[in-house]
Amino acid sequence: MRSVSTNKAPAAIGPYSQGIIVNNMFYSSGQIPLTTEGNVVSDDVFEQAHQVFRNLQAVLEEANASFDTVVKATVFIKNMDDFALINEVYAEYFPVHKPARSCVEVARLPKDVLLEIEVIALVR
Repeated sequence: MRSVSTNKAPAAIGPYSQGIIVNNMFYSSGQIPLTTEGNVVSDDVFEQAHQVFRNLQAVLEEANASFDTVVKATVFIKNMDDFALINEVYAEYFPVHKPARSCVEVARLPKDVLLEIEVIALVR
């Protein structure tokens, strides 16, 4: 088991790692729309979704994985009314490869952001 950490994504805001590799599988912690400095990128769901994907890309790359090797994504959203817009951004990062996915509306997320995404990916 190996912990994954990169300064190209925001540091964990609690007692956890950005991700863990076990037996050639990478398990990310949930990524929220924080900049590397730890600030929420904006109040706009579209901008927040893109920031989440930038953060995911950084931890995936550090783990020697990519969006093409993601096998499962879990999306947590604050408001199901944002589902279509988040889906539009999601599709930009998974244009061909379509991993399994769950999406749930939640009452509240850390720092009151609008979405959080975690992934499981195969390490190359």
